[in-house]
Amino acid sequence: MLVREFLEASQVWSRTGGKQVRKYRCVSGIRKGRVMSSPAACNKPLNVSKSVGLKRTKAAKAGNIKMTGIRTRKNNPASKRLKKLNAPSRRKGKGRRL
Repeated sequence: MLVREFLEASQVWSRTGGKQVRKYRCVSGIRKGRVMSSPAACNKPLNVSKSVGLKRTKAAKAGNIKMTGIRTRKNNPASKRLKKLNAPSRRKGKGRRL
């Protein structure tokens, strides 16, 4: 892993299954803002056929996807823990930085 890859992503907590794991939010590039499992994944080439398929699915099921996400964030204990973990701390000068 290169030093440059760490500069292009910031660490955040995320869910994998029912566990909280460290992942990386891409700060630049084509996947800017997306949470990925490794900083190297931020610069991988896009798979066009997969992205077209996902766009179709999102267009067809936008309401379902939105409501499922809202329900998960409200009721899932793991999601509630992540909200606290990713919030900046109250101590001055400390906390998560992008």
